[in-house]
Amino acid sequence: MPSPLISDFTSNPAAAAPVKKTRGTLLIVDDEEGPRQSLRVVFKEDYNLLLASDGPRAIELARENKINAAILDIRMSGMSGTELLEKLKAIQPTIEVIMLTAYETIDTVRQALRLGACDYLNKPFDIATIRKAVTAAMARHSLADEIKSNNEKLAALQAELHNQKLQEEITRSRGDIYASIIHDINGPLTIISGFIQIINQRMGASQRLEGEDLEMVKDRLKRITRQVTNCIEISRRYLSFMRQNSAATSRVRLNQILDDLRELLNVHPSKGGNQLSVALLPEDVELQINGTDLIQILLNLSINALQCSSEPHVVQVQGVVLTEAVTVSLTEDGPCDRVLNRETFNNTGPVLQLSVRDNGPGIPEELLSKIFEPYFTTKAAGKGTGLGLSIVHRLLKEAKGAMHLYSKPGEGTVFTLYLPAWKSA
Repeated sequence: MPSPLISDFTSNPAAAAPVKKTRGTLLIVDDEEGPRQSLRVVFKEDYNLLLASDGPRAIELARENKINAAILDIRMSGMSGTELLEKLKAIQPTIEVIMLTAYETIDTVRQALRLGACDYLNKPFDIATIRKAVTAAMARHSLADEIKSNNEKLAALQAELHNQKLQEEITRSRGDIYASIIHDINGPLTIISGFIQIINQRMGASQRLEGEDLEMVKDRLKRITRQVTNCIEISRRYLSFMRQNSAATSRVRLNQILDDLRELLNVHPSKGGNQLSVALLPEDVELQINGTDLIQILLNLSINALQCSSEPHVVQVQGVVLTEAVTVSLTEDGPCDRVLNRETFNNTGPVLQLSVRDNGPGIPEELLSKIFEPYFTTKAAGKGTGLGLSIVHRLLKEAKGAMHLYSKPGEGTVFTLYLPAWKSA
């Protein structure tokens, strides 16, 4: 009765014992029962054995098991040993194969070696010789596995070092600037792309442009020009910063910014079926902040709100002017609260309180302390850079503004900005 460590798949596949991982696995393929069983007796105490009487069964075993070495009879009915050698190498390239035959020719030897055989022995085989050949084959396979494993570890280490170096580089001052430029310009470019698609659709539907179609094209071209101007302003602002020239901070009228924001968001792909509301102030105010900075802050917060859920939801942007300094909401962080720029905030009245609110799924408590970190994102790969909120944080700090974030799972999220304000003349 065969040892339980030997798997003779040709006679009883169901009775095969599990292959042990602590011993090498040897595949023996011969269409003659005598040589196959003789090899089984020779190696049964040394290796986990897989036996097959033809090529197709050997291929099936190779697909199901990791094999260290194989002994193949070169002359078999149906698929020859050299054909089988080529197919086994395609399945498991590191398998070491010893060819065995009673009919040696120069051509068969050359073909077997060309296909990757490691040795070639004659029948009848000498036990000491075939043991030596299999031992050497097993050693070569182990060495190849070790080299492959070390190469994979080295590649992983090199990739980790490269990523670490890249991360260190990209988080440096200029790296942040370059990444911010790409992120900030992406918004206006998205709008430009949307307008161009609308124009192309309208132009493709009519042979001539006149009346409402002509007016629509003129209007969209004006809007495209405005977005191109935004791109130029963003580039100039960052280039000025790179040259260490601080751009002069000017006062901007809030309602113009809110009107631009509403226009941008209404044609943004994230708007989708969501309900959007951007409310102008009954009485306009001026803010001492770069207008491009403010539009980028509001765009980032609003687009995040629109993208917070795939289900239709409500996003509202609305503000109010507080005549006195802020005495609430900026005290301390809590399980649903996070306050930014508390220390640098110019908290003297009047103060604009501007909120971006959504009734989406909310932000889990464990993420509230992370969402403003550069490159942190909960979006799928390729869907977000993790830069938007870190840019908001930086731009608010430069403007000596503050922010209060309130979010509770199931109730939605509110980002509230606080900026020094002046009544418009």
